[in-house]
Order: sequence, then C-alpha cells, then structure tokens
Amino acid sequence: MSVPQSASPAGPPLGEQLRHWRRVRRISQLELASAAGSTPRYVSFIESGRAQPSRQMIGRLARALDVPLRERNVLLLAGGYAPAYTAEPLDSPSWTA
Repeated sequence: MSVPQSASPAGPPLGEQLRHWRRVRRISQLELASAAGSTPRYVSFIESGRAQPSRQMIGRLARALDVPLRERNVLLLAGGYAPAYTAEPLDSPSWTA
C-alpha cells in the first residue's frame, strides 16, 4: 500500500500546515507570495496539494510566515525533506561554553 503524496508521517499535509500558518499570521496568499518571492498561484497550488515545492521554497515560505524553527522542521517533513534544525535540551553539553 502506497502513501498518498499529500500525506506524511509528520502530520497534516504541507498545504494544510501552510494555510494554518498563513491564517495565524493573518496574511493573504498574495502577501505571502510577495514576501517569499513567488506567485499567489503557486502558493495556492502548494496549499491545495497540486504542487510540490522545493526544500528552498518551503524555507522561504516559512521565513516569510515567521514560523518557529521547530515548526519549520515539521513543514520540511511534510514536504518530504529531512529536518534542518536540531532540537537539543537547554541542559545539553553543547550549550555550555
């Protein structure tokens, strides 16, 4: 049994997650597209699952939406890419100077 392209082990599909963050930030597809250097049509296609964005485009959209780094990993996973940011506890030895 194959997994549909829009589904991911990270949770909701990428388009649904982007739509959520766009609503949280209260910006239109036009505003998001402009901030991310894209077109409203392409943003619409991503949100509807008709387009599969590149890793770089997901990063640009996440930055434009000011998505927290931990949540950017979730977006990348939903898009089929490896996480970009590590999550370490604050008491981790790597935090000590």
